[in-house]
Amino acid sequence: MTYDPRVPYNDLPPLPPPVELETKDVLKKAISVGRALAELKGLGHLIPNQAMLVHSLVAKEAMASSEIENIVTTNDALFKAMATSSQVDPATKEVMRYRQAVWDGFNAIKKRPRLDTKLFIKLVQTIKEEELGIRTEPGTVIGNQSTREIVYTPPEGEGLIRDMLEDLTGFIHKEEDLDSLIKLALVHYQFEAIHPFEDGNGRTGRIINTLFLVSKGLLDLPVLYLSKYIIDNKAEYYRRIRHVTEKEDWIGWTLFMLDAVEETARITRRQILDIRTLLEETLEQARKKLPSRVYSKELIELIFRQPYTKGQFLVDAGIAERKTASEYLKALEDAGILTLHKAGRENLYLNNKLYDLLAT
Repeated sequence: MTYDPRVPYNDLPPLPPPVELETKDVLKKAISVGRALAELKGLGHLIPNQAMLVHSLVAKEAMASSEIENIVTTNDALFKAMATSSQVDPATKEVMRYRQAVWDGFNAIKKRPRLDTKLFIKLVQTIKEEELGIRTEPGTVIGNQSTREIVYTPPEGEGLIRDMLEDLTGFIHKEEDLDSLIKLALVHYQFEAIHPFEDGNGRTGRIINTLFLVSKGLLDLPVLYLSKYIIDNKAEYYRRIRHVTEKEDWIGWTLFMLDAVEETARITRRQILDIRTLLEETLEQARKKLPSRVYSKELIELIFRQPYTKGQFLVDAGIAERKTASEYLKALEDAGILTLHKAGRENLYLNNKLYDLLAT
C-alpha cells in the first residue's frame, strides 16, 4: 500500500521496526557517541554547584527548542526573566515554561524513573500552561510552511493514540539487547509520528530525549539538548523523518540522531569546561579585589548560577541579610565582576563574562 501524507497514519507500526538496526556503521557510531556522553557525564563532579550548569543550560535549550516552533526571544530577555518577573513578554514566558517542564520532568523521573503517557501530558501542560490532553478531534495535519503542501497526517482517534503511546512506553522500558542510543532515535521518531497533542509535540519530544538519556543512566543531569543541532540542520532533520515514514529508512535516521547526540555532547562538554575555567578565574579575581568580609566561595558560585543576580538570591542562599546583600553586590560591581542593570524597580547585577559565554 502506497503511503499517502493526506491520510491519517493510523497504521503507524509499533517499535521496534522489522529491520536490522545494529549495522556495522550504526554500532561504530554508537560506540563513539557513548564515549562522548561518558566524557560529558564525568564532568559533573568538576562543577562545585551543579545548579550552576542546569539553570543556564536548560534555559538555552528552552530558547532553542522554542525557536524551532517560531517562538523567539533574546538571550537578554530570557536571562532577565530568570531573575525577575517584571516586563516579561509572552514569548519569553513560554520559553520559561519549557524550562520549568524540563525541571519537572527531571524531578519526576528521579522519583519514578518511568517515561509514560501521564508524564508526557504533564510536560505539554506545563509548556502550554493549558489543560491539554490527547488529541480527540480529527483534522490535524503537518504542512510545508512555504508551499502549504501537506507532508504528514498523524494518527486520529484518542483511543488509538493512547494505545500507540502505551506501546511506545512499553518499548522504552523493555529490557532488551538494543543499544540505548539507537533506541533513542527510534523513540524520538515514534513520538513525533504519533503527534499526540494539539500543540507542543515538538518541544515535548525534545524534552523526552533528554529524560530518556537520564533514565538510561547515560547522563546524571539534564544538560544535553539537541535543539541547536536541529536548528542548524533543520532541513535534514525533517527530510530524515520523512524518509522513515515514506521509505522506512531507519538507518539514515538513526545515524543522523547519533551524529546529533555526539556533536551536542562535545559542544556541551567544551562549554562546561569554559564555565569552570571562568569560575576559577573569577574566584581568583574576587579573592584579590574584594574585601575579606565580602569574599566567599559561596558568593562567587552563586553569581554563576545564572547571568543576572539580585540581592534576594543572596538572602535566599543564606549568604547575607538584605542590606548586606546590596553591599556585597556593590562590591562585586566595584571589582569589575558584575555590572548593574535596572529592571523596573529592581536592581539586577550581570555577570558579563558568563553572559557572553552562554550567549554564543
